[in-house]
Amino acid sequence: MDFGFKISPSSAINLDNVDTEKFVKLHSIEPDVYKCMACGSCTSTCPANRFSGMSIRKVILALQRGKEKDVVPMMKNCMLCGKCTMVCPRGINTRHLILSICRLYGEEAK
Repeated sequence: MDFGFKISPSSAINLDNVDTEKFVKLHSIEPDVYKCMACGSCTSTCPANRFSGMSIRKVILALQRGKEKDVVPMMKNCMLCGKCTMVCPRGINTRHLILSICRLYGEEAK
């Protein structure tokens, strides 16, 4: 019988099977990565967000979940303007964090 819809595959992520080695390395370089509370202040002020969907909080969450392939293209849209650094309530140096992410994870994009 056809009901007109299909069951989509699960989007659940088993965090026990995620390789977090690079994220732990990122944390050793940038301890501020754990300070992020995903409030969205950075995303709301980001001029690149309007056109490309750039969001540092999405980047951090994706890296924690092992979805590195989703992050690398998004990082290329960052203009390093520094607005996110100015509005961060936790005082995270997001520009430095973004550069560290690009150095560490950018190897996979090549």
